[in-house]
Amino acid sequence: MSRARILAGIRATLDAATSTAVRRQSVTERLERPIEHPRPRRAMRGSEERLRQFKDFQHALGVEIIAVDSVTAIPTAIASYLQTLGLPPRVRRGSDPQLAGMPWDTAPGLVVETGPAQGGDTAGLSRAVAGVAETGTLALASGPGNPVTLGFLPDVHVVVLRADAIVGSYEEACALVLAESAGALPRTLNLVTGASRTGDIGGKIVMGAHGPRRLAVILVAGEQ
Repeated sequence: MSRARILAGIRATLDAATSTAVRRQSVTERLERPIEHPRPRRAMRGSEERLRQFKDFQHALGVEIIAVDSVTAIPTAIASYLQTLGLPPRVRRGSDPQLAGMPWDTAPGLVVETGPAQGGDTAGLSRAVAGVAETGTLALASGPGNPVTLGFLPDVHVVVLRADAIVGSYEEACALVLAESAGALPRTLNLVTGASRTGDIGGKIVMGAHGPRRLAVILVAGEQ
């Protein structure tokens, strides 16, 4: 069936009395005032309970949470984490202004490189726009600031997340993404729930099947 016939069939099912202008106005109003869809109770909890729920999910997923009091502590926290894993003190990040503005000189032994992940990278650093308490999921917007490859090629993925950016539901997370990008969705929005794993091979859990073997979240307390 040709494209023209398909579209003609769709048009035939529409109310013939409704003009194109009216339909366009209806769409515009729907976009400006989205319908509030039902949400599960666990996505509608208070801030403290929401934070605790998010952490519980992360722990259950095997994600290491590194709590810091401010962004100034992040470089040292990353260096210490890599040392604990026995990895080289080297991490690659994108051009994200919030990551670029951190006091990297406070961790003099840490080598910080910029750009998409390369084959030899052992650790990638990204910033999550939001955390979703409903499932313990991280919302990562793609772009030069946070290249998608940083969360797929290196064996270790470190994600910076503000505690006040942890929301209850996916809808709220998408709202934060839209607000940060001035209403324009990124090319890709990756929803990451734990490190990469699969149970498809012999019924055994295999880590790193489609991405990093380890995932760590640096959780920045308070409003930054």
